[in-house]
Amino acid sequence: MKICAIGLRGIPDVMGGIESHCQQLYPKMVKQGAKVTVLARSPYVKEKRFNFEGVEVISVWALRHKLLETFLHTFIAIIYARLFVRPDIVHLHAVGPAIFTPLARLLGMKVMVTHHGADYDRQKWSPFAKKVLRFGEKMGIVYGNEILVVGRTLTERLKLRFPEDSDKIQYVPNGMLPKFAEDVCDSYLPRDLGLQPGNYVLAVGRLVPEKGFHDLVQAYKNSKVSEPLVIVGDADHIDEYASTLLTSRSEKVIFAGRRSGSELHALFKYAQVFVLPSYHEGLPIVALEAISAGTPVLLSDIPPNKDIEAKSDSYFPVGDTDKLSNKLNNLTSLDLNLNQQSFLSRFDWGNIAETTESIAGLIVQAKK
Repeated sequence: MKICAIGLRGIPDVMGGIESHCQQLYPKMVKQGAKVTVLARSPYVKEKRFNFEGVEVISVWALRHKLLETFLHTFIAIIYARLFVRPDIVHLHAVGPAIFTPLARLLGMKVMVTHHGADYDRQKWSPFAKKVLRFGEKMGIVYGNEILVVGRTLTERLKLRFPEDSDKIQYVPNGMLPKFAEDVCDSYLPRDLGLQPGNYVLAVGRLVPEKGFHDLVQAYKNSKVSEPLVIVGDADHIDEYASTLLTSRSEKVIFAGRRSGSELHALFKYAQVFVLPSYHEGLPIVALEAISAGTPVLLSDIPPNKDIEAKSDSYFPVGDTDKLSNKLNNLTSLDLNLNQQSFLSRFDWGNIAETTESIAGLIVQAKK
């Protein structure tokens, strides 16, 4: 079975939840017998064509533009897939790329769509852009052969909104890695940051409004916490929000840029606490990675974060900097202990890859 993935920036080690999802999913599907080609966006990968853990990655030209990048690349990639890859299935990621589901079907390709979250709820989008993304969601669900949704609450919501297509909407979560940072010692902590194990607050993600890092910085500054705040990640496009956020940089508020591999694993493992103050998520892989690393988590109480089912003390009202500040001040009195094994069984990438490949196989076998 030949699968062509479109909609992600690229792999490996490209910042983003969809990218992390694909980096874990596809090598495992390859081991199970699938042949997978990822059509990456040219600005995010260094080589034109290469192999990553059995996954073929091909760089397809993309304009690096906040509004046009996704749509233009998806259109070109679908044409490229039909002419040169000729897959059994096109696997589209997210509701933006899903707007081209009818095109892929018209070109004779079967389509599996993974819905990574209600992108139209993101603060960065204009009213028009939100309507376009909602339309993309509808096109993916109506014309896609199967729809995989990473969040349980979102799955239920979509089934209610699209009752005629509810039978092809399935919950398939993001996963977490067992022993995520087990073999990483504190010597892997980035030396340029001057951090001490267990002595910093960590956040990881792109510098975009929906991640809520402005709230975290404000809550941290209002708290009595003496340990530094470390924010790992950067912005795909340096806009006014990212520029303003970066002005809060200080000796105690550290913007660490992009980190990967052992450095990132060590940052997760040795943090005092991991904080995710986001306004929008699908199912946050970074939170699952923190849990897998054995690090306590504080999460905003949006439905996708609540789907993780952490302890009640782990949650704070989204946007409430006073409540978050209070949590940071009283970490030792909170019940943040989690049963890692329970989480690993629920969010196992091996099982997720098997489920995804099984669904893809049914699509290939189906007549329509």
